[in-house]
Amino acid sequence: MKPLLWLLLLAALAVNISSSFLFDGAQQALISVATGLTALASGITLAVRHRKQRATA
Repeated sequence: MKPLLWLLLLAALAVNISSSFLFDGAQQALISVATGLTALASGITLAVRHRKQRATA
């Protein structure tokens, strides 16, 4: 699960960065919002999992 979350986070960040160069207008905004939310969700999930693992160790 953890490697998948890292992959999802990195892919979302890459698409979010490149979307501003590849798209314009509403399409760019929608892609940016979707990938931003995906990156935030992945990052938060990774942080929560890390804290739980540290607490049990």
